[in-house]
Amino acid sequence: MSARKPERAPDFIREMVAADVAAGKNEGFVATRFPPEPNGFLHIGHSTAICLDFGIAEEYAGTCNLRFDDTNPTTEDERYARAIEEDIGWLGFRWNGPPRYASDYFEQLYRHALQLIRDGKAYVDSSSEEEIREGRGTVTEPGTPGPHRERGIEESVELFERMRAGEFEDGAHVLRARIDLAAPNMKMRDPLLYRIRHAAHWRTGDAWPIYPMYEWAHPLSDAIEGITHSLCTLEFLPNRELYDWVVDNTRPGIEAGEPGSWSPRPRQTEFARLNVDYMVMSKRKLAELVREGRASGEQGIHGWDDPRMPTLSGLRRRGVTPESIRHFCDLVGIAKADKRVDIGKLEHAVRDDLNRRAARRMCVLRPLEIEIENYPEGKTEWLPAPDFPVDVGRRGSREIPFSRRILIERGDFEEDPPADFRRLAPGREVRLKYAYLVTCREVVREPETGRIRRLRCTYDPATRGGSAPDGRPVSGTIHWVSADHGLPCEARLYDRLFTVPNPEEDADFHEHLNPGALVVVPDACIEPSVAGDGSGTHYQFERLGYFVRDRDTGEGGRPVFNRTVELKDPWTRSQLRAEARAEEPAEVPGGSAPPGERAPQVVGEDTGRRDRDGIRRRVPELDERFRSYVSELGLPEEDADLLTGDLAVAGFFDAALAEGGSPRAVANWVVNELLRELKGRSIDDLRFGGPELGRLVGLVEEGDISGRMAKDVFRRMVDKGGDPEEIVRSRGLEQINDPEEIGDLVDRAVEAHPDQTARYREGQTGLLGFFVGQVMRATGGKANPEVVGRLLRERLK
Repeated sequence: MSARKPERAPDFIREMVAADVAAGKNEGFVATRFPPEPNGFLHIGHSTAICLDFGIAEEYAGTCNLRFDDTNPTTEDERYARAIEEDIGWLGFRWNGPPRYASDYFEQLYRHALQLIRDGKAYVDSSSEEEIREGRGTVTEPGTPGPHRERGIEESVELFERMRAGEFEDGAHVLRARIDLAAPNMKMRDPLLYRIRHAAHWRTGDAWPIYPMYEWAHPLSDAIEGITHSLCTLEFLPNRELYDWVVDNTRPGIEAGEPGSWSPRPRQTEFARLNVDYMVMSKRKLAELVREGRASGEQGIHGWDDPRMPTLSGLRRRGVTPESIRHFCDLVGIAKADKRVDIGKLEHAVRDDLNRRAARRMCVLRPLEIEIENYPEGKTEWLPAPDFPVDVGRRGSREIPFSRRILIERGDFEEDPPADFRRLAPGREVRLKYAYLVTCREVVREPETGRIRRLRCTYDPATRGGSAPDGRPVSGTIHWVSADHGLPCEARLYDRLFTVPNPEEDADFHEHLNPGALVVVPDACIEPSVAGDGSGTHYQFERLGYFVRDRDTGEGGRPVFNRTVELKDPWTRSQLRAEARAEEPAEVPGGSAPPGERAPQVVGEDTGRRDRDGIRRRVPELDERFRSYVSELGLPEEDADLLTGDLAVAGFFDAALAEGGSPRAVANWVVNELLRELKGRSIDDLRFGGPELGRLVGLVEEGDISGRMAKDVFRRMVDKGGDPEEIVRSRGLEQINDPEEIGDLVDRAVEAHPDQTARYREGQTGLLGFFVGQVMRATGGKANPEVVGRLLRERLK
């Protein structure tokens, strides 16, 4: 089953690529790569880069290579490479051709380094590691030349060749670029390009006693593979200048005197890395957890795929779906500055996907037996129960057995219940879901301990299905399992691995390990309909949460079920309760004000979640809208929260929605564009209203303009106001969607380039991007790229 594809707000990377294609850069071809180091397992932090690299290649009919940066033989292993391949495939992406490796290019990289020496741009340095570090200077002082910086070309070539032959010990020499020891960027102060390391490589064995540094291997590998857009996270921003230097000071023709430059010429662009609250993203720290099996409770971490780990394999085993991770990446978006992301966004994406994917089943975690005294001994009824609620839109049902002895959750009974308790108690009637109404008549205790052993109840035979013919009110509804038919099972209740949002702030992050991150419930009982299901099957255990069947088995071979996520966020609920108790009265943004004064207009993102919750408690209209946006419009709680912290913002959203756009799309524009634009300003400062924004969203949804063009129109509306349709007409921004018009341009592009057409038909399908670029350039970037790609594939068959 495919998940709903969320609306994605435009991001600066996609806008850059779109502009490059429209301008005909690289002849319209787009080639990306995902270059992990095989020294550990991928984690949730890598998912943004994966979705971006592979997603952009898909969107522009380009290519994305999977290339392993295997330049450090002492930390890398084949099992990590295979695990990375599995994770990327699980996420739903396919790379161009076979996996590639930096080690594939070791000979080329070596020859390029020799040529760099011969060009006078590199030298062999025999200084010690400490001497090299001191010679580079500091951020406030320039470096100083070492005794080997002016070493002659021939001597450096000879030494480098002898390094390659394995004549020297580790650390005896290094190869350095000769750039600028006074450069403001420390990365440019004669960086290391090669070091000696007598270590066996998992692919090349003992063939190489020298290994290239990342700063040398990475840009050259991009250039060799014809990468157009080298996308990486912000920690590599200081490397960009060196990346460009390497690309600009090498050439495809390695031998001296051969002219030429790399085409396409790769360019590095940085984006913010993904950091998620209550997780650590350092592979070193994750490896430490795995190596030491450390956790603050009795259950230690058991491998990289432990369901508490933020690794993709751990999340997969916990029951997180690839669709929910891709949805999460779309919700988070691509940013220019590092930030931490609320883990609630990930959990929301998981719930949103599993709500439509996971069949409903009943499981009792901590059983308490009920004997129904007036139900016939030995009788079993098979009662129908739906697999999905009506609002999910999926069909399916199963039959569940009902008998005289059933099990309920021990927590669903209170002998002396508080006033707000709505479940079973002495003399109280409740509904057994899909079954009957039952009333508790007697409590039976263990004689030695006084602990409740079982309950004796009666049932009303006229209430089969759970409805009372006389319409009498019922205290509540609880789930159950037949004691005679249920399957014993083990439930593993997983929670957040850390107790604080940013555990990496402290030197010893182990102090914040959550002792409750795993609770094992060994004696649960589940309805028998799951007996034939395999590992990886998803369920919603009614009233308990989302679970997945694990590959492990418990005591006696009983099945094991891992809790993926609870139905609601207990962390947020407890936090809000605490904040509500401590909350001070505050003004209501957009609400009533004294006569003659205007109520303050505070835009949603400038008001914290705590403040907005308080506002909604005091303004019923906003609280009603919040609930309506979530339940009726299907908006994520995060978006509904931002839209209902201010009456003016909510009114603006409603006015925009009235123009007919989809709720998700309108909400994305208000939350991601409008609120960001208005941060710190009044909504009354806008030069346009909700209806204008709604019409702009409609233009995008109808395919009249692209998302990139819509952002240009929005910018114009912010600056000067105006109607979006008129702006589009006056500036000639209408997207070309007509297949006939685009088809003519496609035919011209194919006919004008017979050589490329022939090569494409011989198997060089990466040339599709070249043809897309020709058409996009001919239309000034206004052709619908999806239509262009489809028509080109048809014409080029």
